[in-house]
Amino acid sequence: MTTAFQSLGFVGLGVMGEGMCSNVVRKSPVPVYGFDLNPEPLQRLSELGLKPQASLEAVAENAELVLLSLPGGPQVEQVCRQLLARPGKLKFVVDMSTAPASLARSLAEDFVKIGVQFVDAPVARLRQAARDGTLSIMVGATPEVFETVKPVLGYMGTDVTRCGEVGAGQVVKVLNNMVVFMNVQALAEALAIGEAAGVDGKTLFDVLALGSADSFMLRNAGMKSLVPHDFPLAAFPTDYAIKDISYALDLANEVGLDPTGAKATQALLAATSEAGFKKEYYPVFLKTIEGTRGK
Repeated sequence: MTTAFQSLGFVGLGVMGEGMCSNVVRKSPVPVYGFDLNPEPLQRLSELGLKPQASLEAVAENAELVLLSLPGGPQVEQVCRQLLARPGKLKFVVDMSTAPASLARSLAEDFVKIGVQFVDAPVARLRQAARDGTLSIMVGATPEVFETVKPVLGYMGTDVTRCGEVGAGQVVKVLNNMVVFMNVQALAEALAIGEAAGVDGKTLFDVLALGSADSFMLRNAGMKSLVPHDFPLAAFPTDYAIKDISYALDLANEVGLDPTGAKATQALLAATSEAGFKKEYYPVFLKTIEGTRGK
């Protein structure tokens, strides 16, 4: 696949980032320079052809476009401030993390002052999609910038959509996650009620999947996690879900709306984290729901 760039960079090789970077390394015709605080994914990806770097600044010294996949807004801001101070060869920064839209817009204003384009391009779908290169990528950029970076994003996603100007990608992403979390809460509540009423959970969800209650999350988080009560650590943890839904609620506050359903989901996630399930896959809030029985 072709690209307008002579070199690429990737910063942040965590749960999603490692799989995303592996696709960039395998599909890009140009060198890919990478950095992460954890040396293990750097070593694994070096076997595919990634060029590990000892620092963020070293990536910027080598790459014209740098992709970011970081835990959240604070980390995005910290990394971008370092890049602003020492931009090296950078022409484009593409943030694929989930962060506030307001932060994306602020960073874009700062980067353009030094001749660098900032793009927000958060991702949706599960970790396996990151590995398979089948993510949905929501982009905030001008039409011209979008067309320039789209081939690189195409290494990681099958659905790459321009949602509007800078910040629009983050707006769509946090609302996507808000709806997902609320959907999984509804599934968890239905499962808890159904099992308490004597119906087998698998049977319940199999039948729901035949009707209008069917959904992607029913077939994934519902059948693969809620029904077997399997909430692994190496997935999307409760505290990450709290972060993302908080971004959505902050956005609602900015536009003067009061989404009571989303607030209820945020409260459920918070209670689940406080109960000690901070790192488990967030559908673990089923345990919190089940714990309310008889209260």
